Amino acid sequence: MAPDRARGLPAPPSSRDKILDVAEARFARAGFGGVGMREVADEAGLGKSSLFHHFPSKDALYFEAVKRTLERIAAGIEPALRGPGSAIERLRATSDAMVDALAEHPTTAPLLLRSLFEMYPLADDVPPEGQAVDVVLQRLIGQLQGLVHDGIASGEFRDVSVPDTTQTLIGAAVFHFASGEFGEDLFGGASLFSAKAVARRRDELREFFLHALVRHPI
Repeated sequence: MAPDRARGLPAPPSSRDKILDVAEARFARAGFGGVGMREVADEAGLGKSSLFHHFPSKDALYFEAVKRTLERIAAGIEPALRGPGSAIERLRATSDAMVDALAEHPTTAPLLLRSLFEMYPLADDVPPEGQAVDVVLQRLIGQLQGLVHDGIASGEFRDVSVPDTTQTLIGAAVFHFASGEFGEDLFGGASLFSAKAVARRRDELREFFLHALVRHPI
């Protein structure tokens, strides 16, 4: 057994994880076109050949970074989406889980927002990583739509447009944490990621969704 494991310490990140950590931060800040493979390798402390061993192209690296980000969100919100309870209870839990998942890594929301515009121009020759991104994304969207459908069918939610509502749920959660200096200026220069700010956003978003969707506001 490795010494770190024997002492109960987390294993050091693999070369692949180091690359993805660097890539996620750089793609979130500069976008697909603003990142070079050499700079990713240098920051990760690896040779360019090691980088290409793990990721044969910048497209593959980009899609894998986006997929890993989506998988983190899925791990955070799917238990709430699939959990027991009424549609209202699941909406509460899902809203809170979305905020927590997005607040956990400051790079998550800006990378997701950029990917909405950047993934489709790359779709002419989508590598397997790109197809995997779409699988995770469609699964999450389907579950969010399912929650809205369930609430309408049970009479808990108003008879709203499911696509519009799904887009609003995603947009309201993601844009806040992707807004950077613009968002911080709205809040008087305070960080959007402090424990106090995240707790406030969790409460505000949950109550907003409940009052917008519940047929008889509670």
